[in-house]
Amino acid sequence: MEAALVSAATRALKPVLEKLGALVGDKYKRFKGVRDDIKSLTRELTAMEAFLLKMSEEEDPDFQDKVWMNEVRELSYDMEDSIDDFMQSVGSQDSKPDGFLEKMKNSLGKMKARRRIGNEIHDLKKQITEVAERNERYKAREVFSKAKNTTVDPRALAIFQHASELVGIDEPKAEIIKLLTQGASTQEKMNLVSIIGSGGMGKTTLANQVYQDLKGKFQCRAFLSVSRNPDMMNILRTILSEVSGQRYTDTEAGSIQHLIIKITDFLVDKRYFVVLDDIWDVDTWHVLKHAFPVTSSGSIIITTTRINDVAESCRSRPYNGDIYSIKPLDMVHSRQLFYTRLFNSEENCPSYLEIVSEQILKKCAGLPLAIIAISGLLANTERTEGPWKEVEDSIGRALERNPVLKE
Repeated sequence: MEAALVSAATRALKPVLEKLGALVGDKYKRFKGVRDDIKSLTRELTAMEAFLLKMSEEEDPDFQDKVWMNEVRELSYDMEDSIDDFMQSVGSQDSKPDGFLEKMKNSLGKMKARRRIGNEIHDLKKQITEVAERNERYKAREVFSKAKNTTVDPRALAIFQHASELVGIDEPKAEIIKLLTQGASTQEKMNLVSIIGSGGMGKTTLANQVYQDLKGKFQCRAFLSVSRNPDMMNILRTILSEVSGQRYTDTEAGSIQHLIIKITDFLVDKRYFVVLDDIWDVDTWHVLKHAFPVTSSGSIIITTTRINDVAESCRSRPYNGDIYSIKPLDMVHSRQLFYTRLFNSEENCPSYLEIVSEQILKKCAGLPLAIIAISGLLANTERTEGPWKEVEDSIGRALERNPVLKE
């Protein structure tokens, strides 16, 4: 569809450029007043044609570019019609007239044709310029809008939370450290734990707390987010930069294979601790795992994921690792997290808000991210039952309409 649109716009431009070229040729050199406009219009259209050819290589042009291509195509048809009319008009007047009156009519006709083509070329040039400027203006607004509306991933902020602000983290952290350090005294093997859980359960926060506790014991360490659509070159360069201590700009770009070899060669005789957060597919893990030599005894890797197949793949040979299923907060810890974000240490939840608070916490189902988000909303809401009840009622309406969303 998009390729056809580009092709149609390019096809529409081609005959216009050819005919404009004819207008600046010897046959029409007597129309001096419009030659400069014709040359300027030709340059503008040539630049547009080059851009369209470049667009033909794009797999999915954005909507604004598609609108612009349609406008170029329609304007091209208008220009071709105008040029054809002018050429036909001038051609019919090129025969030698007989008599004084015929000569006068011919001369007046040429003057009218010259003025008409001059006005039309000027108008067309103005329209083409406006189309180009409008496209640039809205493209610029689109870039600004995207930059302005960029959101911060709450998982990215999780790593900056101090341990004293966290709730219910101590027990799972101790369990994971135990899994990772089994056999570490003899440094017989490399250990791996894959933390699995749904979104908002606190996997990143938990992995980071373990990382902060243990990283000082390792020569080489790295903590990075993989994400749903990973840029593998960028991820591997970041790993190389962090484990080697080089600045990112000093690491070689190379290829994926080259970077994996560089990382492996660097880590082969060292103890390392790496956290690969938020892995979404098995193929991504199969690429990344080659960067970490299993012969580095005493090294550890933590992966986090919400996908069962990824967790199973991470724990399989040659790692023989463990899977840790993160659990939601119990009601005691849920209340603690909820209330500490809404009331100071010397303040208790008002009795008239206790029932609605309990209903809100039940709907949050022990997900730390949900509790944090809702408490943040309520912190800016009047402390009366009515507004809090509205918030409670609004949670889960989408679930009522679409039960598939429940999990």
